[in-house]
Amino acid sequence: MDLQTLTYIVVGASFALYIGIAIWSRAGSTGEFYVAGGGVHPVANGMATAADWMSAASFISMAGLIAFLGYEGGMYLMGWTGGYVLLALLLAPYLRKFGKFTVPEFIGDRYYSHTARVVAVICLIFISFTYVAGQMRGVGIVFSRFLEVDIITGLIIGMSIVFLYAVLGGMKGITYTQVAQYCVLIFAYTVPAVFIAFQFTGNPLPQLALGSEMADGSGQLLQKLDQVLVDLGFGAYSAPFNDKSMIDVFAITVALMVGTAGLPHVIVRFFTVPKVRDARRSAFWALFFIAILYTTAPAVGALARINLVDTVNGPDGAGTPYTEMPGWFETWEKSGLLAWYDHNDDGRVQYAAGAATEGKPQFAAGADQPQALGEHGQRLVENPSAGEFDPQKQPFANEIYVDRDIMVLANPEIADLPDWVIALVAAGGIAAALSTAAGLLLVISAGISHDLLKGTFMPKISEKAELLAGRVAAGVAVLIAGYLGANPPAFVAQVVAFAFGLAASSLFPVILMGIFNKRMNREGAIAGMLSGLVFTMGYILAYKGVFFEPLIANTPENWLFGISPEGIGFIGMLVNFAVAFTVSKLTAAPPEHIQHLVEDIRVPRGAGVATGH
Repeated sequence: MDLQTLTYIVVGASFALYIGIAIWSRAGSTGEFYVAGGGVHPVANGMATAADWMSAASFISMAGLIAFLGYEGGMYLMGWTGGYVLLALLLAPYLRKFGKFTVPEFIGDRYYSHTARVVAVICLIFISFTYVAGQMRGVGIVFSRFLEVDIITGLIIGMSIVFLYAVLGGMKGITYTQVAQYCVLIFAYTVPAVFIAFQFTGNPLPQLALGSEMADGSGQLLQKLDQVLVDLGFGAYSAPFNDKSMIDVFAITVALMVGTAGLPHVIVRFFTVPKVRDARRSAFWALFFIAILYTTAPAVGALARINLVDTVNGPDGAGTPYTEMPGWFETWEKSGLLAWYDHNDDGRVQYAAGAATEGKPQFAAGADQPQALGEHGQRLVENPSAGEFDPQKQPFANEIYVDRDIMVLANPEIADLPDWVIALVAAGGIAAALSTAAGLLLVISAGISHDLLKGTFMPKISEKAELLAGRVAAGVAVLIAGYLGANPPAFVAQVVAFAFGLAASSLFPVILMGIFNKRMNREGAIAGMLSGLVFTMGYILAYKGVFFEPLIANTPENWLFGISPEGIGFIGMLVNFAVAFTVSKLTAAPPEHIQHLVEDIRVPRGAGVATGH
């Protein structure tokens, strides 16, 4: 059976499973639609949280970033896992004790203000749509390669699947679907990692392979990778701060960490369990399930990089004739995510430091057709770089552009693993992207139907009408998400980092202050959220453009304090805190009953299901 047929079968079977679960667990009430009825077992909720959390950024993009950044790639591991611990210890149990459906509902009640609730919804929508753009890009990448359809067609298929189980099943359907998706994605991530780790080091545990000797006796894995990259003109893989400064790495790590603790689609997971104690247990299980992938990712990144170098440059290091490149190279070229420009016109594909093309490759019209191929068979690139290099420092110029988001997906093909493993990775990548996309779309839906309509503008709306409004909002959100996926501003993990920065600068401070600061009032919270959001969003748009050309060149010398758009959420958070504290000091204290409410949230006592007793 050929790879494409096998992929259709595996991916199709996973889709059938997801849709079947959505039909089985169809939401019949707003409680089931928003928080799955509050009756999910902690282990199941932990697995669903892990799937919700480990998005396309974790599955597809993170190891790719680690593969190219090396040491600096650890900021994604530290930020995301550290943030989850912060969320589990500081926020989740208290929010669960408060007993509301959504984060804006907590903010509206805690700050005794409909305006605060509306501002929180606005922040939530900006965060969620930024995040979902990364997920939909991941869906498009997987489909464009493995199902061999164009990215737009892939997005439409992915949107249809998400629409069915998010709009039909609500949180109840999404929760149990995500349990299945976690099983698919973790199996798909670890199986090829085990294969490749054993292939290179003889050690089947990827976590230990990084410190193991190479199976061919050429030395320790990381030492060999360091030497190979230095010989090609790159910085050493394990050396710090080759591509990013210390301040930028610190800012990105903090932004990812506190952004994690402010992500609405993760926080809402802790509203789906029966008791406060179960929220804590869910957090433990989620961290356990997340750790399986996150401790595997560094090995996947390192193995992917050395695998790419060995395959492209060949055993003698002189490059591989294009006519002898494996089939995966041409297939990924067709996707537009890999390109070769023959700078020295020798017909060999060669990989080294430097850019093969100016920015993302733009292929000449009809470059996938035989008549548009170059002299050596390459697809014509409209934007090649100058290809300048110093032959005294490196043997040849870089001739290939590799999109970082393809490394995990292409790794099994580069390693020549069995077709069933490659098909499994495709299903895993789709599962990771769709699971998070569904959670984000539901949060957007709840923000519009529950917080804006029911909670603010139409308080007398019936439960049936609210449920309908939620499903319509989710449907519209799917369409917007598809557009953003077709026009993403950056790599998957970078887009996701922007979302974390927005969460760090807008929602996290007011949630934290809402739990631990009795004096924080509505004026301070509203001013803090708006200032943090506007500052961070403005900075990202100024440097990234998104829907227009960037206003400022996105280079380190132009960054504020040397901090990139991915890390600016750290400064935005500080702006939020400063504005909120200043405004609250200049305005009236919260009412007495609100101050008592804050004390009650933190005290381990209470009554009813909402407090865990």
